[in-house]
Amino acid sequence: MTIAVGDTLPEATLMRLGEKGPEPVELSALTSGRKVVIFGLPGAFTGTCTTAHVPSFIRNMDALKNKGVDEVVCVSVNDPFVMGAWGASTGANDAGITMLGDAECKLTEAMGLRFDAPPVGLIARSKRYALMADNGVVKVFQAEENPGVCDMSGGEAMVEAI
Repeated sequence: MTIAVGDTLPEATLMRLGEKGPEPVELSALTSGRKVVIFGLPGAFTGTCTTAHVPSFIRNMDALKNKGVDEVVCVSVNDPFVMGAWGASTGANDAGITMLGDAECKLTEAMGLRFDAPPVGLIARSKRYALMADNGVVKVFQAEENPGVCDMSGGEAMVEAI
């Protein structure tokens, strides 16, 4: 079952690339008492993810902060090294977006957002979505039907939805 507005985010440990290497990040600690936007996508360094999804949140960081968002998080089924490099190459790190890897696909599966596209080499990946959680409870959830489209799940759509 896919996560929905009103649901509490599942328990999950994600990974980030810190100054001394990979660091675990508990989703519950990240969202506790805070308003957090999380956007998920099929993969780092892939087409729409790199040219549309991440840039849409970079462009809208100030607008999201003005709406009371404490943190913006990008989640992909990739390892923390890839997420760190991708954040550096896209400018997401400099923009203040937290780049987290869901390397084992546990969060993605727990939210009912896993998909597979073997013809293009994508196995155990995340559908494209964006959500806003307040104290761990989903208040806004927007998912795309097609992984190559970034309309409902982009930064502009999230600003409008909050």
